[in-house]
Amino acid sequence: MLPRLAADFGISISAAAIVITAYGLAGAIGTLAYGPLGDRYGKLRMATYSLFAAGLASLACAFAPNIGSLAAFRFVAAVFASSSMTLGMAYIGDRVPIAERQPVIARFIGGTIIGQSLGPLFGGLITDQLGWRGALAFVGAVFALVSAVLFLRTRAQWGEEKPVPTSGSPYTAHIRLLASSRVRWVLATAFADTFLFFGAYSFVGPFLTLKFDLSLTLIGAILAGFGAGGVLYTLTVGPLLRMLGQRGLVAWGGAICCACYAIAILSPVWQTAIPCTIGLGFSFYMLHNTVQTKATEMAPQARGAAVSIYSGFWSFGQAIGVAVMGAAVVSIGYAPSIIGYGTGFFLLGLWMRYNLHRLS
Repeated sequence: MLPRLAADFGISISAAAIVITAYGLAGAIGTLAYGPLGDRYGKLRMATYSLFAAGLASLACAFAPNIGSLAAFRFVAAVFASSSMTLGMAYIGDRVPIAERQPVIARFIGGTIIGQSLGPLFGGLITDQLGWRGALAFVGAVFALVSAVLFLRTRAQWGEEKPVPTSGSPYTAHIRLLASSRVRWVLATAFADTFLFFGAYSFVGPFLTLKFDLSLTLIGAILAGFGAGGVLYTLTVGPLLRMLGQRGLVAWGGAICCACYAIAILSPVWQTAIPCTIGLGFSFYMLHNTVQTKATEMAPQARGAAVSIYSGFWSFGQAIGVAVMGAAVVSIGYAPSIIGYGTGFFLLGLWMRYNLHRLS
């Protein structure tokens, strides 16, 4: 939408990008807040109400008179929209026994992957047909619809969610959780996981563009293989767990990821990148899904707060990884930087293979 926003408001595309910055910042803030709130007032209840509020804020975006008000409304929308991932994973942790949890979380994340893959496609289509205001109104309607479905399907269960008895304010729950060494190990692993993977993956597209002079449309299609690989993982996670166990899953995930990065970067033909990005998506979730499962059990007495701080470290690792990778590319170039990050991801998988007990 950025070119449309820039044209309608008479500003540059860079200035219009403030709506993305506002949404990302608010998402991080909301992620940290919803865990303790879900523990205190119920995860289903909080998700239902917050998604309805996100719908109202998105509808307000459609009537924004200037870029400043649009950024403000997007900020509010993101604060409420960020509830679904954190509360969803925490709810699974509450309801599904640990022995059965990893495949369930994988299917939950599969829905997220599909949404992330289809969102830009439908966003572009609706913006072309209805304009950016129509697209944001449509997003608001989707939020409201999902909230209504949650209300009708889960309202009877709200009373079953008992408040978590805690001492002190729920808003300081994250500080109390950091006293646990188990929590610190999970958070450090989560940070390294996204720092290494997304630090490299964010620069695969620019590298392929420079090396092969490909169109941005083709680059986008190649990078969409990540989503396909993630969905493939969700379909095979059960047999993989039975065959490899969690330790084998993380070790092989790191190895396959490293190999895919190296092959994609060193190959003399761009077509090799297609199966490699699929492999990257598949291997990333082999390791990442295991960390997610550990995050839902690292503090069962305050699961919502635990998952929310995990999500914060996940986001922070991604942001810092991309920033450091940018500096590395300037210093030593694309190929050694990306392969170096891929090697780091492989070493992380090996470390997890022999230290998984620290996360349990």
